Amino acid sequence: MSSIVLDHVSRWYRNVVAVNDVSMTIGPGVTGLLGPNGAGKSTLIALMSGFLAPSSGTVTLDDEPLWRNEQVYRKIGLVPEREALFDYLTGRQFVVANAELHGLPDPGAAAQHAIALVEMDDAQDRVIATYSKGMRQRIKMASSLVHQPAVLLLDEPFNGMDPRQRIHLMDLLRHMGAEGRTVLFSSHILEEVEQVARQIEVVVAGRHAASGDFGAIRRLMTDRPNRFVLRTDDDRTLASVLLADPSVRGARLRGDGGIELEASDFGRFSEVLPRLAREHGVRLLEVTPTDESLESVFAYLVSA
Repeated sequence: MSSIVLDHVSRWYRNVVAVNDVSMTIGPGVTGLLGPNGAGKSTLIALMSGFLAPSSGTVTLDDEPLWRNEQVYRKIGLVPEREALFDYLTGRQFVVANAELHGLPDPGAAAQHAIALVEMDDAQDRVIATYSKGMRQRIKMASSLVHQPAVLLLDEPFNGMDPRQRIHLMDLLRHMGAEGRTVLFSSHILEEVEQVARQIEVVVAGRHAASGDFGAIRRLMTDRPNRFVLRTDDDRTLASVLLADPSVRGARLRGDGGIELEASDFGRFSEVLPRLAREHGVRLLEVTPTDESLESVFAYLVSA
């Protein structure tokens, strides 16, 4: 069983810091690398796959440095987000070529097995130029699996897949994790991670924001303060009665009309708001969350 260890790793490009003092261990099983777009997920995967040197700190696979160590590629399979494919080849030719690069004794048989794993048998003899985004993702997956790596790194692997393809890939990742392989996949979509991984690593703006069991981190996300703008036909009355409820942390009347409100208990707030409005004869005209983006969720995790 293999593990990747990042120890105080930073990576910068001139005056831009892409990854800032990150330490984490990715062990056997399925781990989700979660963060908004631009958080540094792709840079971290490039560091873990040995394609990028850390500016400071170390990245190792089973205690061996990843940078400038060709031997580690026997253990690693990489599915990059970028479309680095040879469009003039057929899907099968592309996977066979990777099997030959790995020096496998029977490249054709290894390629056929990997293609079957991702359910691309029917399209393997078509040129890649004719593939949809989802098919390209699956043939990249086959190429990364052809040498049966102990470590699989996937950057946004579900992009472009239809629902059936996504379910199949999720099942495949869970199966490989159960076999004891080390599987890491990145995503900016909470639900994708929730369906596949229990262990997650959260990154925000290049920083390591949270690490651990998905359930515990999801509760942190759910329990964070929620902010809303309310518009009613009697803002002053509703603001005063809501402030008396323990689910509301604060409320402020806006100069242009409406209420800016912060709820500390979203479940209770969603129940008491319509009830209190009805009891006091206040008509709700608008209820708009103002911090529902993933960026706001992750920013809360950084400060928690």
